[in-house]
Amino acid sequence: MQVARYPRRLTGFCAVNPLRDYALGEIDRCSKDPNLRTGLKLHFGNSDVNLDIDEHVGRTRAIFAAANAHGMAIVVHAHANIDHNRPYGAKQARVFLERLLPAAPDVTVQIAHLAGGGGYDRAVDEALGVYAEAVEHGDPRVRRLYFDASGIPIAGMWEQSAALLSRRMRQIGMGRILFGCDSPVPGNSPREFLERWHKLPLIAEEFRRIESNTAPYLSPAR
Repeated sequence: MQVARYPRRLTGFCAVNPLRDYALGEIDRCSKDPNLRTGLKLHFGNSDVNLDIDEHVGRTRAIFAAANAHGMAIVVHAHANIDHNRPYGAKQARVFLERLLPAAPDVTVQIAHLAGGGGYDRAVDEALGVYAEAVEHGDPRVRRLYFDASGIPIAGMWEQSAALLSRRMRQIGMGRILFGCDSPVPGNSPREFLERWHKLPLIAEEFRRIESNTAPYLSPAR
């Protein structure tokens, strides 16, 4: 409803649990809705997608293929469920790279939170490192892969890893990183987030590049 009222300010995305039977039908429905057809949002953590389980991989691959067939961009929170201690790191990132991305070769795929779930720890760096190396080596599977930096500098969850995170971002290339704040909770307002964001050891031009990037699925008029 809000997207319909403010189409020049807002872009709506369809959202499904990739493990549920309704998911493919819902994507087809959304693809016909002008307020939802731009893209698909997936949240592996909330949906408890476990890329160590072949059935989960198969179902999620089908979702990627459906989004690709309908020309819908994919924004995915790729971090596994934290509350249930699901496995997450380099192994799961390789599954994403090798089995999911090839199913959506024609649309933008954006991995949220620089492959994390808020903050930046060893497991997230292992996962992000898989994608960074693929980008560095010119792997065609990551040709349309982007990352957003939302939810990264949450107080107390990234400071010790700031230098490592910055190196990974440079390895990926600032042109693939999209700025966002996310998590508008006390202590993490957009203004507070931006202040912490600028404490990362990046140079001014790198900040400017990231903050001026626009996701490919957004029209220049937005």
